[in-house]
Order: sequence, then C-alpha cells, then structure tokens
Amino acid sequence: MWRYVLTRLLQGAAVVVLVATATFVILHLTPGNPVDILVGEAEVSRPQVEAIEHLWGFDRPLYVQYLTWLTNMARGDFGESVIRTGVPVGTMLAQAAPVTITLNVAAFLVSLAVAIPVGILAGVRRYSMFDYVGTVGATLGVALPSFWISLMAIIFFAVQLRWFPPFGLQSWTGYVLPVAVLATEQTAVIARLMRGSVAGVLHQDYVRTGRAKGLAEPAVVLRHAVRNALLPVITVLGYRVAFLLSGTIIVETVFALPGLGRLLTDSVYHLDYQVVQVIALLLAVIVVAANIATDLVYALVDPRIRIG
Repeated sequence: MWRYVLTRLLQGAAVVVLVATATFVILHLTPGNPVDILVGEAEVSRPQVEAIEHLWGFDRPLYVQYLTWLTNMARGDFGESVIRTGVPVGTMLAQAAPVTITLNVAAFLVSLAVAIPVGILAGVRRYSMFDYVGTVGATLGVALPSFWISLMAIIFFAVQLRWFPPFGLQSWTGYVLPVAVLATEQTAVIARLMRGSVAGVLHQDYVRTGRAKGLAEPAVVLRHAVRNALLPVITVLGYRVAFLLSGTIIVETVFALPGLGRLLTDSVYHLDYQVVQVIALLLAVIVVAANIATDLVYALVDPRIRIG
C-alpha cells in the first residue's frame, strides 16, 4: 500500500509541476505587462519603467524567472503581489482562503446530504413520480450554467423577496445563495449517479439472497445494495472537486465574495503573475490530493480491492 501511495504522490507531484509550468508560460505569453497596468496613465519615463521591471525581475530571461519562482515556491516563499505593492501573496491567500473553503465544504456537505437519499429513493422507486421529478430536476441542475442560476437566485431571493443579500458577506446569510448555487450541479450529478447505481445493484444475486433470507426491505437496501452502489459515486466525488472549484470562481465573482475565485479573476485581469501562479498551483495540489484520497477510500469501502 505504501508503495502505491508513494507512486501516486510522485505522479501527483509531476502533474503539479506541469500545471505550474504551463501556467507560468501562458501568463508570460499573454499580451500586456503588469508594469503597464501598475503605472497606468501616469507619465513615467522609460528609465523608470526599466527600473520597475528590474525590481520585479521582468527584464531577466524567461527561464531564469521560472527557475527563480520555482525555487522560491519550494522554500515556501510565495513572493509579493505586483499590483498590490508590498503585500505578500501568502497574506492575500490567508485572507481569501477561508471564504472559499467555507463555500466548498458547505456546498459539498449539502450536496451529499440531498443527493444520496434522493438517489437511493429514486433507484428503489424506479419509474415512479418521485423518480421522474428527480430525473427532471437532476437534468436541469446539470444543464443550467452556474452563472445563470446565480443571477436568477439574486433576482428572485435577493431583489424580489429580499430574503438574502445580493452580494458580499455582511453576515452568515451571505453564504446561503452561493452555497445553494454551488451545490445544485453537484447534487444533480451525484443523485443521477446514485440512482443508476442503486437500480443496477438491486437485481444482483446477493440482494435477492438477502430478500430470500427474510430480511426487511430497508435492511436489504441499506446493508447490501447501498454500500456497493456507493463505489461509483466515490470514484466520481474526487473528480468533482475540480468542477466545484471552477464553479467557485464563477460564483464568487457573481456574488462579489472575497474568496480565492474572485482573487484569481482580479489577478488575471491585472496580470498579477505571482498571485495567479500560486493560486493555480494550489488548486492543482487540491485536485491531485482529492484524487489520491478517492482511490484510498475506494479501497476501504470495497474489501475486494487491495492496493499494493
């Protein structure tokens, strides 16, 4: 098992390095220069611009800039923001990360709490009205883009009913609409997968054997069917982390939340290289870690799987 974990960690490290390299190259190939944005419309002489570029190391060859950044990252030095002069990137991340973590954890828990029971009931009661309604709801949840759901939620619940604030985090109520939007697609995907998985295992021999032994239907479903039906769901959960994080970027921008998603979009707009590179690297690490954790949990749930 430890050999497998070590192999996956090495593979994950290679993926993270590739993401970091691709992000660095793409940012530096993007038209524009953070120094131009920093200077703005002020009248600055060419020697002054060159002095600023030298201060941030933009006058060095691209490979030197990359190796310097990679070395600093390995030491845990995230650097400073180009646009917010003098502000460490680590400080900016520490301020924005709690919002994003809260959104993602809350949305993930809500989606599991809703999708698992709905998927089980829909799988057990196939072709019933509950199944049809759940299927339609899940299809809409997957099909509708998060930015549209966000705007409709703001118009209806914030502007018309005035139940929740339309933007910002003045209180805990500011989390309600963003969490609901983030959980919508996640719930739809998990519910559909759970429904199909439960419906598939209910016809297996071990389920029929449980019924033949005289076990009550809830015991048959929960003890025999659900545990095996969870296997494909667990497989997908790790990969859904990436989609949840990408949805966070959109939702935080629409609801004007001071999280990592909005920080990323603002930094891309201002070509703040240091911030964008660190956030992209952080998201890559999270996705890789989630995938590795998914494989380990999969092995724990299914005793037939042995990791070696």
